[in-house]
Amino acid sequence: MSAEASLAATVVTGAVLGWSVAWPPGPINAEMIRRGLGRGFWSAYSVGLGACSGDFLWALGVSLGAGAVIEVPGVRAGLGAVSLVLLLFLAWTFLAGALASWRRHRAGEPEPAAGRLDSARGGWLLGLSMALSSPWNIAFWLAVIGQQAGDSLDLLRSLVLAGAVVTAAALWGLVLCTAVHFGARFATPIWEIGTRAATGLLMLFFAGRLLLLLAGA
Repeated sequence: MSAEASLAATVVTGAVLGWSVAWPPGPINAEMIRRGLGRGFWSAYSVGLGACSGDFLWALGVSLGAGAVIEVPGVRAGLGAVSLVLLLFLAWTFLAGALASWRRHRAGEPEPAAGRLDSARGGWLLGLSMALSSPWNIAFWLAVIGQQAGDSLDLLRSLVLAGAVVTAAALWGLVLCTAVHFGARFATPIWEIGTRAATGLLMLFFAGRLLLLLAGA
């Protein structure tokens, strides 16, 4: 196979992988939907872009040999603990926000202006933090790039593969946030309260699943 054909096959593989891992339900998708319904397109899409930035950093790190560092005793568990704390913090934030919004709705009070966490910059930092600390993201990149490195996957092809995965994931985020943006016009205050509560419960679910994973490690 020629070098051009090999790179083309790598791009296709990366695009399929990126799309397949981006669309299933998860904490990042849940947060993009919540923001898209209540705070607008850019507040939502910034989370996806932050996650893509974190994914690319992991891909680059694994390509350069960071996979060996992850295998050092305690490193993976430490990152898992950071992710657990982040998920619990988000669950508390969303559930408390849902309760506060419900009380304001009952009292007929307006919603407050968006806070720092709901801004585009805050969304990017949140997505970046979730991607960098997620054990599932780490396992994905170790499997996709780390294992293939043993099959003579050079640095260039590793970066091409990572770029294709991240681009496909960013495209999924664009599709999701666009769809939510156009659907947000039908959202009512009760709907927004419900999505906040549902997102908080989802974060608790993912935190519980992560805790079981860490306990069995």
